[in-house]
Amino acid sequence: MIAPVAPQYGGGSLADVLPSVAGALSVPGESNTLGLPPASRYAVLLLDGLGWNLLLRYAEAAPYLSSLVPTGRSLTAGVPSTTAVSLTSLGTGLPPGAHGIVGYTSIVPETGALLNALQWDAPVDPRSWQPHGTVFDRMAAAGVATRNVSKARFDSSGLTAAAFRGSKHRGADTVEDRLDATRFASREGSSSLVYVYDSQLDYIGHQQGCDSWQWQKELGAADAFAQQVRSALPRDAVLLVVADHGMVDVAPEHRVDLDNEPELTDGLRLIGGESRFRHLYCVDGAAADVMAAYQARLGDKALVVSRADAIGRGWFGAVEDRVTPRLGDVIVASLGPVALVASRRYPQEAGLIGLHGSLTTDEMAIPLLIDPGR
Repeated sequence: MIAPVAPQYGGGSLADVLPSVAGALSVPGESNTLGLPPASRYAVLLLDGLGWNLLLRYAEAAPYLSSLVPTGRSLTAGVPSTTAVSLTSLGTGLPPGAHGIVGYTSIVPETGALLNALQWDAPVDPRSWQPHGTVFDRMAAAGVATRNVSKARFDSSGLTAAAFRGSKHRGADTVEDRLDATRFASREGSSSLVYVYDSQLDYIGHQQGCDSWQWQKELGAADAFAQQVRSALPRDAVLLVVADHGMVDVAPEHRVDLDNEPELTDGLRLIGGESRFRHLYCVDGAAADVMAAYQARLGDKALVVSRADAIGRGWFGAVEDRVTPRLGDVIVASLGPVALVASRRYPQEAGLIGLHGSLTTDEMAIPLLIDPGR
């Protein structure tokens, strides 16, 4: 069995990036655990889906980003290695067990519904679901001008409220709009942080596969965009390039369709998470049988564990009491080339090629690249 990668909360994870930026910006009480260079202006560019291993594999397609690798390092995403979880860890500086967004979808214990954390499609107050202050809150209170540059439709999203409150959102749907917003925001006040998000690599990876020529072409476009962001910044600003997760391609013949295998849905009331990292919510008394069925079906291709075991392994960091029931009674983390799809429940997800969410190095390892400017 492939050994799972342990998240490095507290000094080597995505959750440590913004607290370290705050420390580098001399915000009182913040610790620069990642050793970032001191500066008065920072920009953080997050390229969704740019795994560390993918960047190394296709270095020729990204000459600018690759030039930063020798002075950069890898970090880990949190668990699961998926966008909603990672973005909330980035914005709050907390592991998932504290901020409470624990998957692409997870149960709302009070209602029994599933919350899709990207679409925020359940009537849940994001400020109650994720009650902790953000790093943006703390920086803004210290006088740092904080800006969040992403698609216009994200301005009113529940995930933005959960993860990025404390920053002023600037809707920017084109490359030029994002560069203009970055250019303006990075010069505000005497100290500033601008966060820029780009999702296209992840989109192409899901649709075409992360080992496709289309993904490599998009990596070239992301590389050019990152260099343009650097050029839009003041010379003394520091640019960080990070990601939220990596990705793996899973062939159709390696997909297990839960909707076509009744023995894998017996005892379940809800199927959450995503195809590489499933939260399985069981009817009362069924968890042991569900775990046994999945262990027998998947063998060494996945870790099938109880909620208590997953918490004990530190996957989510310290888990607050309000968060515990959001985790699956049984959790399935794919380690081999396997995906647990549900073709009737989630037909769109079942058709994706590039996937992520689990604890392999390809999914967990993400870059921290530093361009100090000057």
